[in-house]
Amino acid sequence: MNSNQYNQGLDKNQANYVPLSPLTFIKRAAYVYPEKTAVVYGVNRYTWKEVYDRACCLASALQIHGIREGDTVSIMGYNTHETYEAHFGIPMAGGVIHAINTRLDAQNIAFMMDHAQTKVLLTDTLAAPIMKKALSLVKEKPLVIDIIDANEETGESLGNMNYEDFISQGDPNFKWQLPSDEWNAIALNYTSGTTGNPKGVVYHHRGAYLNALGNLIAWEMPKHPVYLWTLPMFHCNGWCFTWALAAVGAKSVCLKQVKVATIYDLIEKEGVTHYCGAPIVHSLIANAPKELQVKKKHLIKGMVAGAPPSAAVLDTMAKKGFEITHVYGLTETYGPATICDWNDSWNKLPTAEQAEIKALQGVTLQVSEDLIVAHPETLEPVPFDGETMGEVLFRGNNTMKGYLKNRSENEKAFKGGWFHSGDLAVIHSNGYIQLKDRSKDIIISGGENISSIEIESAIFKHPAVMDAAVVAKPDKKWGEIPCAFVTLKEGMEVSQQELVDFVRSKIAHFKAPKTIVFGRLPKTSTGKTQKFVLRERARNME
Repeated sequence: MNSNQYNQGLDKNQANYVPLSPLTFIKRAAYVYPEKTAVVYGVNRYTWKEVYDRACCLASALQIHGIREGDTVSIMGYNTHETYEAHFGIPMAGGVIHAINTRLDAQNIAFMMDHAQTKVLLTDTLAAPIMKKALSLVKEKPLVIDIIDANEETGESLGNMNYEDFISQGDPNFKWQLPSDEWNAIALNYTSGTTGNPKGVVYHHRGAYLNALGNLIAWEMPKHPVYLWTLPMFHCNGWCFTWALAAVGAKSVCLKQVKVATIYDLIEKEGVTHYCGAPIVHSLIANAPKELQVKKKHLIKGMVAGAPPSAAVLDTMAKKGFEITHVYGLTETYGPATICDWNDSWNKLPTAEQAEIKALQGVTLQVSEDLIVAHPETLEPVPFDGETMGEVLFRGNNTMKGYLKNRSENEKAFKGGWFHSGDLAVIHSNGYIQLKDRSKDIIISGGENISSIEIESAIFKHPAVMDAAVVAKPDKKWGEIPCAFVTLKEGMEVSQQELVDFVRSKIAHFKAPKTIVFGRLPKTSTGKTQKFVLRERARNME
């Protein structure tokens, strides 16, 4: 018999135990801030009551058309109000939202929809050419609903009904239910693997709820911020900000395409206070023409992740009135999982030194259970010396439920009771981690391990550099040598030798790139550099 007095006659019941779900955030927002603006997209402006009603209508319509608990509803949507509504309406119906990467090819999209067993597809007509091909490849065609953008030219309709007509079938007073279990799936996000089929990362309601709140706490986000959607909503469900913004009654300013002129126009018009994005997004904003930059007249807070940011970009942003917070995570950790939690004593340091610290990946979010840097096989933690590399391992409620229908990969990912990120890092004496590379991106030259991130950080310090990426290039003598791909700022020039000499003045000579290729870098839709493309280019060089 359990002698613990606190377990006797004190059972869970409907009054004291409710499944955690971010759906509660929008219900509260509609109740507390009904007239506050919730979403802005072009000519469309909706209050929290209106967004809630539209989400309820979507949920109701989905159930009318047969969606039940655990069914997948895919959306090929951009950063518009429809995609935002879908993040609530689909799980309100008991469904699982599968937000499709808008830059994928038809074959990948068809695989994902088949793998996910998509029952309903919401698709923006802007994506009609690629989605028409994808639908011709799927084994079982879902019900297709067209999203027709009133703000832009539309493409071909692929379904029998448009989104507005579809939700008009629904009931704004729909009595949706919380999930029967907080472990139930809320979202499905596919990794953008470079070999083989992508893996389907499953999020549960509990993790989405906690990571959304974790973002707000870590970023110290106040009530009613004005958030600009420079980050795709499909990317880790907007790093869970789709749900988090409802918790603080924020105004979402939607941005369908990342154009720097539009960004500054919206900063001025809507009073933007916060935004997120990969380093390249911040770099574009920082290096905008002066006639655009003058439109910004207040402090703006940005969050950077997706790739380790360079200290040079962070320094530039700070000088131009952008307060940047660095977070790190993966699709498998609901997006942000660590933060460079700022110590006030660092404010006394020069801005360049502050930027170096801000480039660290830092420590776990408050909602995470633990993180270690350790040997991937023995799980032995590395010393806090800032030099010894190990794999970043996560544990906590904001770690994915697992990969859909992929037991072997789940066993690898969760080996030893930790989630294995595949990222290599060191841990400093203060306990802050610093990424050194993906395990596949480490350059082994003459037996020496060279971090591509270290080289990239040095390159970014050159005033003419806009963007840079370093990969391994095969070499007969050394095995591999660093090869850099560099984008220069408009109107600026630097020779290959000048840049090599500059890098050698910043880091050990043997780490400097032997080859530099100038030009634009291939990017994913989330702003990450496609290093697998660059590795292939480097392999094919003579």
